[in-house]
Amino acid sequence: MPKKFPTIVEIETFIPSSHGSGGDYHRQASEHWIVQGNISCPMHKYPEYKHSRTSWGIGVLGSIFVKIRASDGTEGYATGFGGPPACWLIEEHFRRFVVGQDPRDTNKIWDQMFRASMFYGRKGLPIAAISVVDLAIWDLLGKIRGEPVYKMIGGRTKKDIPLYLTGPRPEVAKELGFWGSKVPLPHGPPDGLVGMRKNVEYLKKCKEAVGEDYPVQVDCYMSLDVQYTIELVTACEKAGVHINWWEEVLHPDDFDGHLKLKQALPHIKFTTGEHEYTKYGFRKLIENRAVDILQPDVMWLGGLTELIKVANMAAAYDIPVVPHGSGPYSFQAIMAFSNSDFCEYIANSPDGKTISPSFGDLFLNEVLPHNGRVDLGDEPGFGLELNPKAELVPYKSFFTPSRGIGSAGEAEDKPNGKSA
Repeated sequence: MPKKFPTIVEIETFIPSSHGSGGDYHRQASEHWIVQGNISCPMHKYPEYKHSRTSWGIGVLGSIFVKIRASDGTEGYATGFGGPPACWLIEEHFRRFVVGQDPRDTNKIWDQMFRASMFYGRKGLPIAAISVVDLAIWDLLGKIRGEPVYKMIGGRTKKDIPLYLTGPRPEVAKELGFWGSKVPLPHGPPDGLVGMRKNVEYLKKCKEAVGEDYPVQVDCYMSLDVQYTIELVTACEKAGVHINWWEEVLHPDDFDGHLKLKQALPHIKFTTGEHEYTKYGFRKLIENRAVDILQPDVMWLGGLTELIKVANMAAAYDIPVVPHGSGPYSFQAIMAFSNSDFCEYIANSPDGKTISPSFGDLFLNEVLPHNGRVDLGDEPGFGLELNPKAELVPYKSFFTPSRGIGSAGEAEDKPNGKSA
């Protein structure tokens, strides 16, 4: 008889306690470039929140760490986004769909978590929580099998992975060997014509710093509208500033807006998807063909199980999929996807000038770029070794539900002997 495959016997959640440790890109100290106020965002219409992105709470949720143990003692783990609320969802709701399951049944486990949370989920925090559970299961599965994740989802499609660098200094990206640079846009519609002029001047300086042939992309972080985008792109063209692509210019739900942009500027490359969730959210973006590159975040959209589905849908339309950030998790997927030719690397150092691990000090052996590229070895799962010095606060130490507060599964006895 074949050997019985291990089952999942436990799931635990933790909060990484230090700044920059874990999967929340924005849980950084105030001096970090990624939380400064000179980045256009949807909150810039309110002057009191323009000085810093931390002022309106960009890092308020923080990171999460999930550990899953199998019946043979193997442990899989993953980090992501969602903080204490995500821990609650996993411990009080999603646990029932994980413990006791065969970790090979990733589609069933994912579908049950998704369907059971549809009445309050479908996007945002609940899907981010599902994402981390899903990644931890894939890590566990790889360790049980003794294989890297990319070998389990199709194998190697490329020798290595070229990267572009997201950060404030395009010249640094070029010096470090990245094929391109992505910079944040400083101003949006609330800054009027003066802001428009400053945007063009800033982007012109970025191009001058690296030369005409070096690609520069622009991240607009959901902060523009259709008309402003058309005016900004046109102004840059008139100034001789060639931008490789314009990213996430519109509100994530403005599907029709992307169609209008493509109709008005058919020669311009637009990308989006960082803040979209599940195959349902990406379906219309794909069918409309109004977006040139899709950029799902594997720690947010639903994990690897859902990313595979989105990538396959996009492949049928010849649309590239280039995941947003997520370091080793994205690398494993991109190595196996034939419609993913490169990846993003977010400058995680405070000044954006040096290479730092995507997840801070959480792991000992994150694969780091060398000359703007990364390769993957044969380490099982996602190939990450937990740092024994990482500060992880267990869920049960900061929140222990007690009878009477409506914790999941609780049913109060009624005077007549019947339960609620």
